[in-house]
Amino acid sequence: MSRVVVLGAGIMGSGVAQLAAMAGDEAAVRDVSAEQLEKARTGVERSLARFVKSGKLSEDEAAAVRGRIVYTEDLAAAADGADVLIEAVPEILDLKQQVLTDALAVLPPEALLGTNTSQLSITRIAAALGDDASRLVGIHFFNPPVMMRLVEVIAGLQTVPEAVDRAKAFGTHLGREVVVCRKDSPGFITSRAYAILRLECVKMLEEGIATAEDIDTALKLGFNFPMGPLELGDMNGVDTYVHAIEGLAEAHGDRFRPTVGLRNMVAAGRFGRKSGSGFYDYDDEGKRIA
Repeated sequence: MSRVVVLGAGIMGSGVAQLAAMAGDEAAVRDVSAEQLEKARTGVERSLARFVKSGKLSEDEAAAVRGRIVYTEDLAAAADGADVLIEAVPEILDLKQQVLTDALAVLPPEALLGTNTSQLSITRIAAALGDDASRLVGIHFFNPPVMMRLVEVIAGLQTVPEAVDRAKAFGTHLGREVVVCRKDSPGFITSRAYAILRLECVKMLEEGIATAEDIDTALKLGFNFPMGPLELGDMNGVDTYVHAIEGLAEAHGDRFRPTVGLRNMVAAGRFGRKSGSGFYDYDDEGKRIA
Protein backbone atom coordinates (compact mmCIF):
# COMPACT_ATOMS: atom_id res chain seq x y z
CA MET A 1 0.00 0.00 0.00
CA SER A 2 1.28 3.45 -0.94
CA ARG A 3 0.36 6.93 0.21
CA VAL A 4 -0.67 9.09 -2.74
CA VAL A 5 -1.17 12.86 -2.59
CA VAL A 6 -3.10 14.56 -5.37
CA LEU A 7 -2.82 18.32 -5.79
CA GLY A 8 -6.03 19.75 -7.23
CA ALA A 9 -9.57 18.58 -6.44
CA GLY A 10 -11.09 18.97 -9.88
CA ILE A 11 -12.67 16.15 -11.87
CA MET A 12 -9.29 14.62 -12.72
CA GLY A 13 -7.71 15.09 -9.30
CA SER A 14 -10.59 13.57 -7.37
CA GLY A 15 -10.80 10.76 -9.93
CA VAL A 16 -7.10 9.90 -9.55
CA ALA A 17 -7.47 9.88 -5.76
CA GLN A 18 -10.49 7.57 -6.01
CA LEU A 19 -8.61 5.26 -8.38
CA ALA A 20 -5.68 5.04 -5.96
CA ALA A 21 -8.00 4.34 -3.03
CA MET A 22 -9.75 1.62 -5.05
CA ALA A 23 -6.32 0.05 -5.61
CA GLY A 24 -5.81 -0.08 -1.84
CA ASP A 25 -3.69 3.05 -1.41
CA GLU A 26 -4.21 5.88 1.04
CA ALA A 27 -5.03 9.06 -0.88
CA ALA A 28 -5.01 12.70 0.14
CA VAL A 29 -6.65 15.32 -2.08
CA ARG A 30 -5.38 18.84 -1.49
CA ASP A 31 -6.94 22.03 -2.85
CA VAL A 32 -6.88 25.68 -1.81
CA SER A 33 -10.69 25.84 -2.06
CA ALA A 34 -12.91 24.26 0.59
CA GLU A 35 -15.81 24.50 -1.84
CA GLN A 36 -13.91 22.56 -4.51
CA LEU A 37 -12.94 19.92 -1.97
CA GLU A 38 -16.60 19.43 -1.08
CA LYS A 39 -17.46 19.12 -4.78
CA ALA A 40 -14.73 16.49 -5.07
CA ARG A 41 -16.11 14.56 -2.12
CA THR A 42 -19.61 14.66 -3.63
CA GLY A 43 -18.29 13.50 -6.99
CA VAL A 44 -16.47 10.55 -5.46
CA GLU A 45 -19.59 9.60 -3.46
CA ARG A 46 -21.67 9.58 -6.65
CA SER A 47 -19.07 7.50 -8.45
CA LEU A 48 -18.86 4.95 -5.65
CA ALA A 49 -22.66 4.74 -5.56
CA ARG A 50 -22.64 3.87 -9.27
CA PHE A 51 -20.04 1.15 -8.67
CA VAL A 52 -22.22 -0.32 -5.91
CA LYS A 53 -25.38 -0.12 -8.03
CA SER A 54 -23.65 -1.91 -10.91
CA GLY A 55 -22.37 -4.65 -8.57
CA LYS A 56 -18.70 -3.82 -9.14
CA LEU A 57 -18.24 -2.90 -5.47
CA SER A 58 -20.05 -4.04 -2.35
CA GLU A 59 -21.25 -1.49 0.22
CA ASP A 60 -18.41 -2.55 2.53
CA GLU A 61 -15.81 -2.18 -0.24
CA ALA A 62 -17.13 1.27 -1.13
CA ALA A 63 -16.97 2.28 2.52
CA ALA A 64 -13.37 1.09 2.70
CA VAL A 65 -12.47 3.15 -0.39
CA ARG A 66 -14.20 6.17 1.12
CA GLY A 67 -12.22 5.73 4.32
CA ARG A 68 -8.89 5.77 2.46
CA ILE A 69 -9.46 9.27 0.99
CA VAL A 70 -8.75 12.49 2.88
CA TYR A 71 -9.72 15.94 1.60
CA THR A 72 -7.67 18.83 2.93
CA GLU A 73 -6.47 22.40 2.37
CA ASP A 74 -3.30 21.66 4.36
CA LEU A 75 -0.43 20.93 1.95
CA ALA A 76 2.00 19.74 4.63
CA ALA A 77 -0.55 17.31 6.07
CA ALA A 78 -1.41 15.98 2.62
CA ALA A 79 2.24 15.45 1.64
CA ASP A 80 3.32 13.92 4.93
CA GLY A 81 4.82 10.50 4.23
CA ALA A 82 3.71 10.52 0.58
CA ASP A 83 5.18 7.92 -1.77
CA VAL A 84 3.65 9.42 -4.91
CA LEU A 85 2.56 12.96 -5.75
CA ILE A 86 0.26 13.68 -8.68
CA GLU A 87 -0.22 17.32 -9.64
CA ALA A 88 -3.64 17.76 -11.28
CA VAL A 89 -4.27 21.51 -11.36
CA PRO A 90 -5.48 23.37 -14.51
CA GLU A 91 -3.28 23.41 -17.60
CA ILE A 92 -1.51 26.68 -16.79
CA LEU A 93 2.28 26.46 -16.82
CA ASP A 94 2.95 29.02 -14.09
CA LEU A 95 0.35 27.47 -11.82
CA LYS A 96 1.73 23.97 -12.20
CA GLN A 97 5.26 25.18 -11.53
CA GLN A 98 4.18 27.06 -8.40
CA VAL A 99 2.14 24.17 -7.02
CA LEU A 100 5.00 21.72 -7.53
CA THR A 101 7.56 24.12 -6.07
CA ASP A 102 5.42 24.57 -2.96
CA ALA A 103 4.97 20.81 -2.63
CA LEU A 104 8.71 20.10 -2.83
CA ALA A 105 9.22 22.04 0.39
CA VAL A 106 7.18 19.48 2.34
CA LEU A 107 7.34 16.34 0.20
CA PRO A 108 9.63 13.43 1.16
CA PRO A 109 12.75 13.49 -1.08
CA GLU A 110 12.19 9.93 -2.25
CA ALA A 111 8.60 10.51 -3.42
CA LEU A 112 7.71 10.06 -7.09
CA LEU A 113 6.84 13.44 -8.61
CA GLY A 114 4.16 13.28 -11.31
CA THR A 115 2.26 15.85 -13.34
CA ASN A 116 -1.08 14.93 -14.87
CA THR A 117 -0.76 17.24 -17.86
CA SER A 118 -2.34 16.34 -21.18
CA GLN A 119 -0.28 18.66 -23.36
CA LEU A 120 2.19 20.91 -21.52
CA SER A 121 5.90 20.19 -21.87
CA ILE A 122 7.27 18.18 -18.95
CA THR A 123 10.63 19.85 -19.50
CA ARG A 124 9.13 23.34 -19.24
CA ILE A 125 7.22 22.45 -16.06
CA ALA A 126 10.39 20.96 -14.57
CA ALA A 127 12.43 24.08 -15.43
CA ALA A 128 11.21 25.73 -12.20
CA LEU A 129 12.18 22.81 -9.96
CA GLY A 130 15.97 23.16 -9.87
CA ASP A 131 17.76 19.95 -8.94
CA ASP A 132 14.39 18.19 -8.52
CA ALA A 133 13.67 18.49 -12.26
CA SER A 134 15.05 14.97 -12.67
CA ARG A 135 12.25 13.61 -10.44
CA LEU A 136 9.38 14.96 -12.54
CA VAL A 137 7.59 12.67 -14.97
CA GLY A 138 4.35 13.09 -16.88
CA ILE A 139 1.64 10.70 -15.67
CA HIS A 140 -1.35 11.43 -17.87
CA PHE A 141 -4.63 9.89 -16.73
CA PHE A 142 -7.80 9.91 -18.81
CA ASN A 143 -11.23 11.12 -17.83
CA PRO A 144 -12.83 9.55 -15.88
CA PRO A 145 -9.72 7.92 -14.34
CA VAL A 146 -11.74 5.22 -12.58
CA MET A 147 -13.15 4.00 -15.91
CA MET A 148 -10.45 4.68 -18.51
CA ARG A 149 -7.86 1.92 -18.77
CA LEU A 150 -4.92 3.93 -20.12
CA VAL A 151 -2.10 5.88 -18.47
CA GLU A 152 0.40 7.77 -20.63
CA VAL A 153 3.88 8.27 -19.15
CA ILE A 154 6.08 11.05 -20.54
CA ALA A 155 9.73 11.75 -19.79
CA GLY A 156 11.04 15.29 -19.82
CA LEU A 157 14.51 16.11 -21.05
CA GLN A 158 15.92 15.88 -17.50
CA THR A 159 13.75 13.02 -16.22
CA VAL A 160 15.84 10.12 -14.96
CA PRO A 161 14.99 6.57 -16.16
CA GLU A 162 14.19 5.52 -12.58
CA ALA A 163 11.31 8.02 -12.43
CA VAL A 164 9.89 6.68 -15.70
CA ASP A 165 10.12 3.10 -14.42
CA ARG A 166 8.42 4.05 -11.15
CA ALA A 167 5.65 5.87 -13.00
CA LYS A 168 5.07 2.82 -15.20
CA ALA A 169 4.94 0.58 -12.13
CA PHE A 170 2.50 2.94 -10.43
CA GLY A 171 0.17 2.89 -13.44
CA THR A 172 0.31 -0.90 -13.54
CA HIS A 173 -0.38 -1.05 -9.79
CA LEU A 174 -3.56 0.96 -10.43
CA GLY A 175 -4.67 -1.67 -12.93
CA ARG A 176 -4.00 0.47 -16.01
CA GLU A 177 -2.27 -0.20 -19.30
CA VAL A 178 0.77 2.07 -19.63
CA VAL A 179 2.22 3.58 -22.80
CA VAL A 180 5.37 5.71 -22.90
CA CYS A 181 5.77 8.84 -24.99
CA ARG A 182 9.46 8.78 -25.90
CA LYS A 183 9.71 12.48 -26.82
CA ASP A 184 8.49 15.46 -24.81
CA SER A 185 6.41 16.91 -27.65
CA PRO A 186 3.27 19.03 -26.99
CA GLY A 187 0.17 16.86 -26.93
CA PHE A 188 2.24 13.67 -26.50
CA ILE A 189 0.59 10.66 -28.21
CA THR A 190 -3.05 10.79 -27.23
CA SER A 191 -3.94 14.46 -26.80
CA ARG A 192 -2.35 15.38 -30.11
CA ALA A 193 -4.31 12.71 -32.01
CA TYR A 194 -7.63 13.17 -30.20
CA ALA A 195 -7.56 16.97 -30.24
CA ILE A 196 -7.52 17.05 -34.03
CA LEU A 197 -10.30 14.45 -34.23
CA ARG A 198 -12.49 16.42 -31.83
CA LEU A 199 -11.81 19.64 -33.72
CA GLU A 200 -12.97 18.00 -36.96
CA CYS A 201 -16.17 16.92 -35.18
CA VAL A 202 -16.71 20.52 -34.04
CA LYS A 203 -16.23 21.72 -37.62
CA MET A 204 -18.78 19.19 -38.90
CA LEU A 205 -21.26 20.39 -36.27
CA GLU A 206 -20.70 24.04 -37.20
CA GLU A 207 -21.08 23.22 -40.89
CA GLY A 208 -24.47 21.62 -40.18
CA ILE A 209 -23.41 18.18 -41.44
CA ALA A 210 -25.01 16.43 -38.46
CA THR A 211 -26.27 17.05 -34.93
CA ALA A 212 -23.95 16.74 -31.94
CA GLU A 213 -25.78 13.60 -30.87
CA ASP A 214 -25.46 11.93 -34.28
CA ILE A 215 -21.77 12.82 -34.54
CA ASP A 216 -21.13 11.33 -31.11
CA THR A 217 -23.20 8.22 -31.88
CA ALA A 218 -21.33 7.70 -35.15
CA LEU A 219 -17.95 7.82 -33.42
CA LYS A 220 -19.07 5.58 -30.54
CA LEU A 221 -20.63 2.88 -32.69
CA GLY A 222 -18.35 3.23 -35.70
CA PHE A 223 -15.07 3.26 -33.79
CA ASN A 224 -16.05 1.74 -30.43
CA PHE A 225 -15.38 4.93 -28.47
CA PRO A 226 -16.81 4.82 -24.92
CA MET A 227 -17.92 8.45 -25.28
CA GLY A 228 -18.39 10.71 -28.28
CA PRO A 229 -15.84 13.52 -28.79
CA LEU A 230 -18.39 16.26 -28.16
CA GLU A 231 -19.90 14.78 -25.00
CA LEU A 232 -16.40 14.10 -23.73
CA GLY A 233 -15.58 17.72 -24.48
CA ASP A 234 -18.50 18.77 -22.29
CA MET A 235 -17.29 16.50 -19.50
CA ASN A 236 -13.72 17.81 -19.59
CA GLY A 237 -14.72 21.44 -20.18
CA VAL A 238 -14.94 23.31 -23.49
CA ASP A 239 -12.77 26.07 -22.03
CA THR A 240 -10.13 23.51 -21.04
CA TYR A 241 -10.16 22.09 -24.56
CA VAL A 242 -9.80 25.51 -26.20
CA HIS A 243 -6.88 26.33 -23.92
CA ALA A 244 -5.24 23.02 -24.82
CA ILE A 245 -5.56 23.33 -28.60
CA GLU A 246 -4.31 26.90 -28.48
CA GLY A 247 -1.10 25.46 -27.07
CA LEU A 248 -1.06 22.75 -29.75
CA ALA A 249 -1.60 25.37 -32.45
CA GLU A 250 1.39 27.28 -31.14
CA ALA A 251 3.52 24.13 -31.35
CA HIS A 252 2.16 22.38 -34.44
CA GLY A 253 0.45 25.03 -36.58
CA ASP A 254 -2.95 26.24 -37.74
CA ARG A 255 -4.48 22.78 -38.09
CA PHE A 256 -5.13 22.96 -34.31
CA ARG A 257 -6.49 26.53 -34.33
CA PRO A 258 -9.81 26.82 -32.38
CA THR A 259 -12.84 27.71 -34.49
CA VAL A 260 -14.76 30.95 -34.00
CA GLY A 261 -17.66 28.87 -32.72
CA LEU A 262 -15.54 27.32 -29.98
CA ARG A 263 -14.24 30.71 -28.91
CA ASN A 264 -17.79 32.03 -28.83
CA MET A 265 -18.91 29.13 -26.62
CA VAL A 266 -16.21 29.99 -24.11
CA ALA A 267 -17.06 33.70 -24.26
CA ALA A 268 -20.71 32.84 -23.58
CA GLY A 269 -19.82 30.62 -20.61
CA ARG A 270 -20.92 27.41 -22.33
CA PHE A 271 -18.19 25.28 -20.75
CA GLY A 272 -20.05 21.96 -20.66
CA ARG A 273 -21.38 20.02 -17.68
CA LYS A 274 -19.82 22.31 -15.09
CA SER A 275 -21.73 25.34 -16.39
CA GLY A 276 -24.94 23.52 -17.35
CA SER A 277 -24.48 23.92 -21.10
CA GLY A 278 -21.94 23.19 -23.80
CA PHE A 279 -22.56 21.09 -26.89
CA TYR A 280 -25.48 19.74 -24.81
CA ASP A 281 -27.57 21.07 -21.92
CA TYR A 282 -27.46 19.63 -18.38
CA ASP A 283 -29.51 19.69 -15.19
CA ASP A 284 -28.18 20.59 -11.74
CA GLU A 285 -26.91 17.04 -11.23
CA GLY A 286 -24.95 17.06 -14.49
CA LYS A 287 -27.39 14.81 -16.36
CA ARG A 288 -27.96 15.63 -20.01
CA ILE A 289 -31.29 17.24 -20.84
CA ALA A 290 -32.94 15.83 -23.97
